[in-house]
Amino acid sequence: MNRRIFVSLSVALVGLMFTAPVIRGQDQNQGNRWSQDDTSRIVSEVQKQIGSLPDYSVFDWITFGIQGKTLVLKGYASRPILKEEVGRVVKGIHGIESVDNQIKVLPLSNNDDRIRVAVYNLIYSSPSLGKYNANQGGIRGRGTVARMAGGITVDPPIGFHAIHIIVDNGHVTLYGSVLNSGDATMATMRANTAPGAFSIDNDLVVEGSGSRSENVKH
Repeated sequence: MNRRIFVSLSVALVGLMFTAPVIRGQDQNQGNRWSQDDTSRIVSEVQKQIGSLPDYSVFDWITFGIQGKTLVLKGYASRPILKEEVGRVVKGIHGIESVDNQIKVLPLSNNDDRIRVAVYNLIYSSPSLGKYNANQGGIRGRGTVARMAGGITVDPPIGFHAIHIIVDNGHVTLYGSVLNSGDATMATMRANTAPGAFSIDNDLVVEGSGSRSENVKH
């Protein structure tokens, strides 16, 4: 079986490092894969390159894996440009022989944009969840009405966000990391009150548990 390593982008919050679980397999042909040192270097460089992209926002979620010496990109991009940029920046990393870009570009939808704004405000305006947002609050000020009507995808909130919000044809999935299961539950409960959302899936990882919080669907 080909060796696969799937990880999500590392993000730091109040001195903690959040990472998704790493899944490892066996590769019978040692010449078809990187050494452990090369793998660590490449994973670190991929995380750095993707994490530094200005178009990567709270409304995107990118993961990547390794199959042999091919980098497999997965996840969701709210704009086609992000998928293209991710593929471009990782191609130049030494040791990567090919890139399999399976990132899904989310549909262009004013309704989905309204849901993004609503879920964002519901989660990040919560006193208990504000610590996961570099901006410390919801979307405020001028332009909010325009964003609610569409446009948040091309003008997303900037800064670090531990909880990413993926909206696909009205269906919402929360990705990222939180400090405890209570915060994961709170994020789901608040997102569930967003007008127009058809379903809410919780795919958050609880820090230190090494596993996702209990998946809740509404």
